[in-house]
Amino acid sequence: MDLGLKNRVALVAAGSRGLGFAAAQELAREGARVFLCSRDEMHATEAAAKIQAETGAEVTGMRADVTNNADIGRFVDEAVERAGKVDVCITNAGGPPSTVFADTDIEMFRNAFELNALSAIRLVKLVLPGMRAQKWGRIINITSVSVKQPIEGLLLSNTVRAALTGWAKTVSNEVAPDGVTVNNVAPGYTLTERQDELAEARGKASGKSKQEMIDFWASQTPMRRMASAEEIAAAVAFLASERASYITGVTLQVDGGWVRSLL
Repeated sequence: MDLGLKNRVALVAAGSRGLGFAAAQELAREGARVFLCSRDEMHATEAAAKIQAETGAEVTGMRADVTNNADIGRFVDEAVERAGKVDVCITNAGGPPSTVFADTDIEMFRNAFELNALSAIRLVKLVLPGMRAQKWGRIINITSVSVKQPIEGLLLSNTVRAALTGWAKTVSNEVAPDGVTVNNVAPGYTLTERQDELAEARGKASGKSKQEMIDFWASQTPMRRMASAEEIAAAVAFLASERASYITGVTLQVDGGWVRSLL
C-alpha cells in the first residue's frame, strides 16, 4: 500500500530512541523527509544517521528539549527553513515516574503536565498555522493506552495523558475543515527502554525481578506478548498517510487487546 508520504516533511519529537525513533524510521521508510529531536545532540545526530543509512531518506537530528519553548521554536524554524513546510507532526515524550497519590506532591503534577501535555501543545501551536494554510496536515500524539484504561501505579501518566486526549479531540474538530487531522496512538505494553525502566521500578516495589514484571505484563495481554516499537510505528505512519484522510479525533490503541472496553 502506498501511504502517500513520499516527500512529505515530518517532525518527530523525542526521536532518538524508543517509540519516537521507530516512528521516525517508519516515516523515512515511506519516503518522508524527517526532522527528529532529542535533548542530547549526539543521540539525535546518531539516530538520524542510522535512519538515513537504512532508508536512504533525508533525515536531520537536532538537539531540542520538548519542555523548552526556545528549543522547540528553533526545531520548527529550522525544519521550515530547510524544507519549506511541515506536513506531519509526531508529538512524543518520555513518561513521568511511576508513583501513587500518597507519594506525590503538586510539583510532580506540574512537571508531568509540562512533559506529557504542554510539550505536545507547544509543538502543535507552532506547526498548525502552516498546516491550515496549506490545507493539509497530520498531527499524531504518541500517548498511552492508559487514556482508555488507567494503569495501576502510573498515576501521573493516567492523569496528564488523559488531559492531552481531551485537548486533541477538541482541536481536531476546530481544524478539520482545513484538511488537518489530529489523532492519538495509544501503545500498550511495548518493549522499549522506557518499559525496561518501569519494569525495574515496579519490580523493586513488588519484590519481583524486571523479567518477572515483563512476563506478567505480557500475560495480561490476550496476545500473550508485548508489542515491538515497530508495531506502534506502523500505526503512526498509517494515521500520517493520505489513506487516513477521513480519520480524525480518534485514539487508536495498539495494545494486543489489553483494553477491555468496547470503545
